[in-house]
Amino acid sequence: MFDFYIIKIFFLSALAFAFAVSWTPLLTHYLYKYKLGKKIRSNGTTPIFTKLHEHKNNTPTMGGILVWLTVLIFAAVFYYLPKIFPYEIFTQLNFLSRSQTLLPLGVLAATALIGLADDWLDVSGRGILGGGGLKIRHRLLIYTLIAAVGAWWFYFKLDWDVFHVPFSGDYQMGWPYLLIFIFVLAATAFSVNETDGLDGLAGGILLICFAAYAVIAFSAGKYDLAAFCGVIAGALLAFLWFNINPARFFMGDTGAMSLGITLGVIAMLTNTALILPLIGLVFVIESVSVILQQLSKKIRGKKIFLSSPIHHHLEAIGWPEPKIVMRFWVIGGVSAAVGLVVFLLDKTL
Repeated sequence: MFDFYIIKIFFLSALAFAFAVSWTPLLTHYLYKYKLGKKIRSNGTTPIFTKLHEHKNNTPTMGGILVWLTVLIFAAVFYYLPKIFPYEIFTQLNFLSRSQTLLPLGVLAATALIGLADDWLDVSGRGILGGGGLKIRHRLLIYTLIAAVGAWWFYFKLDWDVFHVPFSGDYQMGWPYLLIFIFVLAATAFSVNETDGLDGLAGGILLICFAAYAVIAFSAGKYDLAAFCGVIAGALLAFLWFNINPARFFMGDTGAMSLGITLGVIAMLTNTALILPLIGLVFVIESVSVILQQLSKKIRGKKIFLSSPIHHHLEAIGWPEPKIVMRFWVIGGVSAAVGLVVFLLDKTL
């Protein structure tokens, strides 16, 4: 049976890649036709960033649609296919289940639509929030609200409040589990959003993370969740094909928001929240650089980095964009491998 689950995960992942690549021309046609391009800030508040990225002005955004819509289509097709054609093979390929994938799929869809609205505010120049889409505080509020719904589902619907500490054991947290859940999801979503700033950077690191979590979910016996992670990874690989420098389109908040918060949900579902910072070390580095920069400006009145997050600082001191991205991929791959080693050691000891 294990052999079938492995085949299922790789089959769905490969199929998701092929499907996403096949309909990308339709998406890019729409994005270019309606000029849904990213607006590079030129209001003088971020002069270094503007100078480094002014050549990317009006590059289409909302490319994250490619990932989450592919996942939603796959979830729907393989859920309804066995109802139309009652063959065992179609039943086995279904990966939508209430206990494993309903919550992350719902969170993915809800956050993707909110991110899509944010992207629309940016490309259309609508001024309800001063133009340029949502501010950081608005995004953090949205992350927190969505995380609160997820925490409520875990705590009251699934009756789950167990938090695992590697090499120590499980601890029943009671109501503080709600706060932990909200923090993990909001922090992950914020970190992914901050990382999405160079061609291929966030997409590549997310691909590594979801592939690692496919392994973790499989090892934990959550085969539907492993397949779900595999489908996301396959769609992300297709996205990367077009997002590698020079990018055909950007991920946008519709991708970064949804995939970031979904990654946090999966970490909680597999009870590996404390391993997530290892697997997603690049996300941690990026968000910490932003926090340190803001604190330094408020407390010391000066900046630590020429520009933040740190990938923009590296650009500013002369590193070529592809070199930054590929070196961060290397860091992400190594840290994810270390995270998997920690998970497997903790599981066996």
